[in-house]
Amino acid sequence: QFGRTEVIDNTLNPDFVRKFIMDYFFEERENLRFDFYDVDSKSPNLSKHDFLGQMFCTLGEIVGSQGSRLEKSIVGIPGKKCGTVIVTAEELGCCRDSVLMQFCANKLDKKDFFGKSDPFLVFHRSNEDGSFTICHKTEVIKNTLNPVWQAFKISVRALCNGDYDRTIKVEVYDWDRDGSHDFIGEFTTSYRELSRGQSQFNVYEVINPKKKGKKKKYVNSGTVTLLSFLIETEVSFLDYIKGGTQINFTVAIDFTASNGNPSQPTSLHYMNPYQLNAYGMALKAVGEIIQDYDSDKMFPALGFGARLPPDGRVSHEFALNGNPQNPYCHGIDGVMEAYYRSLKSVQLYGPTNFAPVINHVARYAASVKDGSQYFVLLIITDGVISDMAQTKESIVNASKLPMSIIIVGVGPAEFD
Repeated sequence: QFGRTEVIDNTLNPDFVRKFIMDYFFEERENLRFDFYDVDSKSPNLSKHDFLGQMFCTLGEIVGSQGSRLEKSIVGIPGKKCGTVIVTAEELGCCRDSVLMQFCANKLDKKDFFGKSDPFLVFHRSNEDGSFTICHKTEVIKNTLNPVWQAFKISVRALCNGDYDRTIKVEVYDWDRDGSHDFIGEFTTSYRELSRGQSQFNVYEVINPKKKGKKKKYVNSGTVTLLSFLIETEVSFLDYIKGGTQINFTVAIDFTASNGNPSQPTSLHYMNPYQLNAYGMALKAVGEIIQDYDSDKMFPALGFGARLPPDGRVSHEFALNGNPQNPYCHGIDGVMEAYYRSLKSVQLYGPTNFAPVINHVARYAASVKDGSQYFVLLIITDGVISDMAQTKESIVNASKLPMSIIIVGVGPAEFD
């Protein structure tokens, strides 16, 4: 049990407020069950209350639904309509923003006997217990009391752990070759102050407490000015899914002779009536996760390295369902069915060429420029690639495309 909502009295259409924070892992199948009860007493024991039904789904299904909003029937009481439940999910904006900042300084103290100072800045974020943790150092600018540092990018998490009012301490040092950098002074600010950007609020006096204590006339050891402050929001994979990106899942299966004769129990393609072979297991494991994010559940399934009927020509990208114009199979079960069917009709052959199936998916990926589609190619193989040079070239050419390649090795062969 992960948690319980609050109880809402006297209603058949409750709108629950309590939220549940869960870790989401795209690559794992996270099964959820929602149980509904009518509360009859104060007892925490569920058997003392009336069961109203349950709903099963995966976290991926919720996240992959349009607007991350899943509506599903409640089941579990035979012969009875138990109503529906609506579950919505949102990614916690645990501050995925980054900021691009640039600083300069004026009239810093001269620390070097011969030249001017060689200044750099060190940024510290404050922790809950009042201690400070260093989070950024600028580069050193040689021989100047009026440096302009390069702009730098830092995540808001690193800068203040997402707490806009937490103190940020900035120290100014004069760099020395032997590592004994001289302290020029320091000032404090906060993300909220910095976010006002370039303004009179973001000119800071650099104060050296020792000097301040000694000299009555001490004003400061120079000033540091914020020149620019730009917020960049980092987009996550979930943002794309929420925005409606569809994931297209293509499978490519190795039909080379090194897999062994499918009619023999020693073959990786052996069709055992009682359990999945290695190819079936890999297909199901990856496919069942991906399918939550593909709205039409139609998956192209290809084979490579086999001789095809009727004329025995060797193919490195053939449709498992026998229809080159439309290689789509319905659901993972449809892919499995087409895989078993083609095992009966084709002849395992060789060599093991990956480039044709990679180029096949890359052609589709290259035609989608607007972020609406993402392509995943799963290659299941017993190893030893024959066209390594072409495969590398295909992957490099596809590296700018909205496409991932997953290679699963089966059997005892060499995979280096």
